[in-house]
Amino acid sequence: MIRCAKILEIPEILGLTKACAKQMEKRGIFQWNEEYPSREAFENDISRKELYVLKSENTLIGCITITTYMDEEYVPIKWLTPNENNIYIHRLAVDPKFQGKGYAQMLMNFAENYALENKYISIRLDTFSQNKRNQNFYAQRGYQKLGNVYFPKQSHSPFYCYELVL
Repeated sequence: MIRCAKILEIPEILGLTKACAKQMEKRGIFQWNEEYPSREAFENDISRKELYVLKSENTLIGCITITTYMDEEYVPIKWLTPNENNIYIHRLAVDPKFQGKGYAQMLMNFAENYALENKYISIRLDTFSQNKRNQNFYAQRGYQKLGNVYFPKQSHSPFYCYELVL
């Protein structure tokens, strides 16, 4: 079941993202660190009702942030649609114990249905340039790679921006 996250779930969510960071590091992908994703980011997501969790019984399987807020790093990107009525996906994570079972697809299906139901014109996101698995994941879903952004607190390597026109 996918639902809005609760503030009391933040420690569990941070545990999930730390496990994902360790898993990525084992594959040579240094995408997440002590700086990101942060407790503050998740608290902000929850206060705006933009953080969703996928749970089975009492087990946290994954999370996703669906927001209308455009990061300033995204401004220079030549997007396919006007900068109005878009949603942005951030902090998509699936517990490493549950990866490869379709849960990321389920979370993205949820986000895409949410966008369609609420009449957004596109979905935008970024993924790390070193994370080929994520790049393939979004390309297979029809997202178009558009340009690079940098998040200095995360990495010296770029993040690739993607957009799906609805």
